[in-house]
Amino acid sequence: MLRLFFLIQHAMTNEYYYLGIITKPFGINGQVVCFFDTDEPEKYTDLDAVFIDLDDEKLPYLIENIQYKGGNNFIVKFQDVDETEVKELIKAELYLPLSELPPLSGNHFYFHEVIGFQVIDSEKGNIGTCQDFIEISHNPIMQIDHNGTEILIPAIDEVFKEIDRENKQILISAPDGLIDVYLN
Repeated sequence: MLRLFFLIQHAMTNEYYYLGIITKPFGINGQVVCFFDTDEPEKYTDLDAVFIDLDDEKLPYLIENIQYKGGNNFIVKFQDVDETEVKELIKAELYLPLSELPPLSGNHFYFHEVIGFQVIDSEKGNIGTCQDFIEISHNPIMQIDHNGTEILIPAIDEVFKEIDRENKQILISAPDGLIDVYLN
């Protein structure tokens, strides 16, 4: 219960990250299947609460039981939710407070973490400041501001060479000619 209090206190900042979605009912005991949109779903096997977005309001739900089923799927039983109430939760999005993000190191990073970092290309040098990330057909794109000109770089592992958190820099190796398209 103390952990739930901690989650709610930190969530009051309205800073959440998207965890996943409730996809369908499971069985007859009020359980649901949840898809967790994460590279490391095993880090979420001991959750005791999540925030469910219902009508654009994130409401805390205690987890009575959670079972990792492989891939990105979990079977979840929410406390005080029965089989008749489950229908209202299908397709609802799941969130956690940003303070609950597992720490990343090395070249792994969260998009929100590097907003404002300088982007340094291996050939062009400093090309600007990371402004945001956009998702186009499940392909994330980094938006960079280069003196008022927008540069878009695919946010894929092959492009990112080093994340220097101390100096707030992202070292990249953009595909040949891509940056020139924006600067010429």
